[in-house]
Amino acid sequence: MSYELIITEKPQSAKKIADALSDGKPIKKDINKVPYYEITHGKDDIVIGSAVGHLYALEEKDKKGWTYPVFDVEWKPAYKVNKAAKFSSKYVTALKKLCKDADKITVATDYDIEGEVIGLNVVRHICKKKDARRMKYSTLTKEELRKSYDDVSPHLDWGQANAGETRHMLDYYYGINLSRALSLSVKAAGSFKILSAGRVQGPALKIVVDREKEIKAFKPEPFWQIELHGKTKETPITANHIEDKFWDKKKADDVMKKVDGQKAFIDKTDKKQFNQAPPNPFDLTSMQIEAYRTMKMSPKETLAIAQELYLAGLISYPRTSSQKLPPSIDYRKILTNIQKQQFYKAFADKLLSKSSLKPNEGKKSDPAHPAIYPTGNIAHIDGRKAKLYDLIMRRFLATFGDPAVRETVTITIDVNNEKFITKGTRTIEKGWHEFYGHFVKIEEEELPVVEKGEEIQVDDIEMLEKETQPPKRYTPASIIKALEKKGLGTKATRASIVDALYGRGYIIDKAIKATDLGIKTCETLQKYMPTILDEELTRYFEEEMDHIREGEKKGQKVLDEAKTMLNEVLTDLKTKEKQIGKELLESHKESLAKASYIGPCPNCKDGILEIRKGKFGRFIACNNYPDCKTTFSLPNKGMVKSLKKECPECGMALISIQYPRKRPQEVCINPECPSKKIDEEKAKAEEKPCPKCDDGKLIVRKSMYGSFLGCSNYPKCRYTEKLTEIAEKQEKEKVEKAVEDSS
Repeated sequence: MSYELIITEKPQSAKKIADALSDGKPIKKDINKVPYYEITHGKDDIVIGSAVGHLYALEEKDKKGWTYPVFDVEWKPAYKVNKAAKFSSKYVTALKKLCKDADKITVATDYDIEGEVIGLNVVRHICKKKDARRMKYSTLTKEELRKSYDDVSPHLDWGQANAGETRHMLDYYYGINLSRALSLSVKAAGSFKILSAGRVQGPALKIVVDREKEIKAFKPEPFWQIELHGKTKETPITANHIEDKFWDKKKADDVMKKVDGQKAFIDKTDKKQFNQAPPNPFDLTSMQIEAYRTMKMSPKETLAIAQELYLAGLISYPRTSSQKLPPSIDYRKILTNIQKQQFYKAFADKLLSKSSLKPNEGKKSDPAHPAIYPTGNIAHIDGRKAKLYDLIMRRFLATFGDPAVRETVTITIDVNNEKFITKGTRTIEKGWHEFYGHFVKIEEEELPVVEKGEEIQVDDIEMLEKETQPPKRYTPASIIKALEKKGLGTKATRASIVDALYGRGYIIDKAIKATDLGIKTCETLQKYMPTILDEELTRYFEEEMDHIREGEKKGQKVLDEAKTMLNEVLTDLKTKEKQIGKELLESHKESLAKASYIGPCPNCKDGILEIRKGKFGRFIACNNYPDCKTTFSLPNKGMVKSLKKECPECGMALISIQYPRKRPQEVCINPECPSKKIDEEKAKAEEKPCPKCDDGKLIVRKSMYGSFLGCSNYPKCRYTEKLTEIAEKQEKEKVEKAVEDSS
């Protein structure tokens, strides 16, 4: 039996497409637990199978040891390149079987550069075809998927495919060659440490390091401000001297002498109304920035959740750089669907009552997808998903709202011919604010109504000494905005680039700091390989990708340019390997020592407790080993940081342990700390059979976090229970005894 095979990017997409195109109910089957669907669409038999992201990855064609440069590469199954991709092998096997009897192949992966590469590799390496049909869609709604199938393109989008493949090869050339060059330079210096660098990571790191150096070099300058605190009609009022900042203290002192003990009068008032335009629709970057501002949701998390909402058919494709909503998406139809959601019904009703609907579009566009918008499908979600969905929904609604009308009142106060100014802004007509709700970022300050010549009761006039502040540190959101502004990376890769800098220890914290390792690595690259950090060159290659996509340039020509440039850099680097390695190794050792420091050793007194790695995981040990054998256990997971302070109960070091998406926990390293103690005799009295294995007993055990009940058959049985109930009983008994003793 022959059929058409539709290939999707993820299993969730396969189900959505099967449900949308099937004349009846799709028949779900599987090959080695990989699901696929059989459907009938009109007179056609269709099978929908899926990839699971990239099934193929680039690797050296002929491995000749750990050398560089490497430019001879080929696509290989991802599970053969990376052990972490082992799960993908069964998807390759399933698609091979499904391709055998297919007389027609249609690619329905996400319509972007990455989706095109995923589809292309399945078509040529698994299905052994040169081309395929292409579905293009921005939402996984039934209507759009059916239209996408009806309007299917007879060919792959070769512009996207060529640009995507060129980008992958370009990134591979940079990644493998620079990482090997840096690692081998450290080896030449007498050590071994795998270091890594990438095409966009270098310039991204330099942006953070440059800001770090600006902050460290910053010298604050003093200035003075003069504030008037008073009342009018019993309403408190604060006004600043019209000069705002006095850079000369004598001048500020002269003003203070002049206004001392003087009366204050209203000199004039000024009212100005202005319109505040609705926000633009979300592109990916603006959504990530807004999610961080309003919910402190990291760009990486925002993209991950948005992808889930997209796969659930709740929003349009999130990896877009467009701020435009074309009429073709049918505004009224979406709003009519939104009416069915009680929480947003009133907003949808209000917009549908308008004679015309026109979103306040931004300047940015995307050839593949419109701005992010809700489909109107009813959402059954909660937690962080619901919060991001609410932001996307409200942003969409707000773009159709009327401008908000606001009024700024400026009052000038005269004190012995010295002018003081106070301003207040209020909203007169909410307009789009009504739709955007609590996400609106404005300050409302309504000043009292006053008249010219009216006296102000002066409570105090004070002079404040202040200092200029250094430039602000980047946040995970603002660094992405900076990368976009500089044309570095793509909308889909910027969050992962920043994440890689965190993972390599080059940057830390939410208010981003460049570590010593990050600074030294950047300085070494700047000294010996400045081309790698060159924003202009990186931006040039990004622009070349666009030219390839538009069919204006051949990918091979761009790759040849990159090879020439890298060859020059790498040839020069080889002559200085040992010198570069020494500098990198020194910075790595310094960073490692700082990161692993916990505190002074409580036993030998002159040693230092450090985080070490052993056969069974992490632990804390004294650096005076073997003379001092002091050790403390650590959990195998979670980020550990020294708090550089002592436990108030036992005087030993306190550390912070943080797990993903959890608040950091402050823990004493001492398992015998009084803060962790419980009455173990009473705990033993609670001993009972293990409910999991029935063979063992629950006994008292100790960990970094205190005592707990664990099965006596550990490690065969890993059942545990908290001692919360026992602790509560003991606390209750203590309170009851204290009451008894006092009576």
